Amino acid sequence: MVTAPSVESLSDFQDDADGEETSYIDVIETVISSMEQDGSAMVNHSEEGHTWKFRYGSVDVYVQLSGETEDDMFTTWSPVHKLPVQNESELMRKLLEMNCGNTFEACFGLIDQSIVVFATRTLMDINPSEISRLITIVASIADENDDELLKNYPAA
Repeated sequence: MVTAPSVESLSDFQDDADGEETSYIDVIETVISSMEQDGSAMVNHSEEGHTWKFRYGSVDVYVQLSGETEDDMFTTWSPVHKLPVQNESELMRKLLEMNCGNTFEACFGLIDQSIVVFATRTLMDINPSEISRLITIVASIADENDDELLKNYPAA
């Protein structure tokens, strides 16, 4: 497993050199810039929040921030396979078993017809290290498992 990129301490997150609060957006973009490959990072800012996409190994990783209040959500996910697949019930059992001990704070799940590695939480009491850790966990687990899942469970 890849270790999380180093980011500012909690005190640095709350106050930068000018005494201003560092935004969640700045922290997320710092983490992404340390992980993305070949200038692959993209961002979309809209009224619904902010969404980033970047390439990590053989997977695309998404990060979404619904806003910047303590009640808003931080979510990161990475698609690893598309349904339907051969031996789908066997695949689902494998994913459940992996969820039980191999995914740390993330989990495998379904979004539409895609199998994803997923992590989400509110922004309340989140710190830069946790943001970095969640993005790193999702990206690493997805990259470590996508090729094996695609090989062992081909499209139906």
